Amino acid sequence: MILAIDNILTPEELQFVVESLSQANFVDGKTTAGWHAKLVKNNIQLEKTSERSVELTDLVKAALERNLLLKTAVLPKIIHSILFSRYEKGMSYGSHTDNAFMGKWRSDVSFTLFLSSPNTYSGGELVVATMDGDRSYKLEAGSAIVYPSSMLHRVEPVTEGARLVAVGWIQSLVRDPSEREILFELDTVRRSIFAKEGKTLEFDLLSKTHSNLLRKWAD
Repeated sequence: MILAIDNILTPEELQFVVESLSQANFVDGKTTAGWHAKLVKNNIQLEKTSERSVELTDLVKAALERNLLLKTAVLPKIIHSILFSRYEKGMSYGSHTDNAFMGKWRSDVSFTLFLSSPNTYSGGELVVATMDGDRSYKLEAGSAIVYPSSMLHRVEPVTEGARLVAVGWIQSLVRDPSEREILFELDTVRRSIFAKEGKTLEFDLLSKTHSNLLRKWAD
């Protein structure tokens, strides 16, 4: 399941992140790429060991953790390995699949949090390969695209301006994407019933099924 989530960051948080990154030290993005991804990765990234990186990582992680849609759709166990990337004119990231593990954590779900307004740069679309063909994404600043880490994806060349994003990975409580989707749909329906009718028998039965499936499938 590919999911676009608006307004992950508040306007104030977005402004703080962008202003902080404008004064930050960026390094070659190949330093965090796998051996095969290095061949197609051409961007720069915020130095991970810097004090600013730690502060911004905590801010983005907290924003993701409080988002109800992300929590119900992804069921995060841990959000990890957040990177702040910048693509300037001519930079891109060719087709690749993310590593199965980032350090000790599994990468079940990948996300790209857009930090630049789409009006400030040309090109730079995130393209995810699906069974129905390529899907292209270029969201408003502060919004994120979330997708299974097993999918091939790429970043198209930036032709004007600069593309600023935060990317990262999530180890889910449920590793199988189809099982996560079933749980998400059940949760969506039961919340809708509760909003319209309160705590009914139907709500209780759906809640029971959701809990039992989560208990069955969770790592």
